[in-house]
Amino acid sequence: MQNKLSEIQVIPIKPADGLVGFASVIFDNNFYLGGIGVYTRPSGGYRLTYPTRKSPSGSLNLFHPINRGIANQLEQIVTTKFEEIVNK
Repeated sequence: MQNKLSEIQVIPIKPADGLVGFASVIFDNNFYLGGIGVYTRPSGGYRLTYPTRKSPSGSLNLFHPINRGIANQLEQIVTTKFEEIVNK
């Protein structure tokens, strides 16, 4: 089964503590995934963070990749889109 990521949107922001933007994607034409943070890596490149909610017992993950394959695919597609936008 091939995972399809489409409608990638990236919004650059004024950098703050490594955060340089936010991203959203449509996954398999069925799920909107938004609030993905785009951060710079100290060694170069970018990393993604996924939304959480605070609760009395700690932070709860709203969603995140559960395997390395989709995580890499998502990181690559968002990073490529981010670089296209900031290098215009």
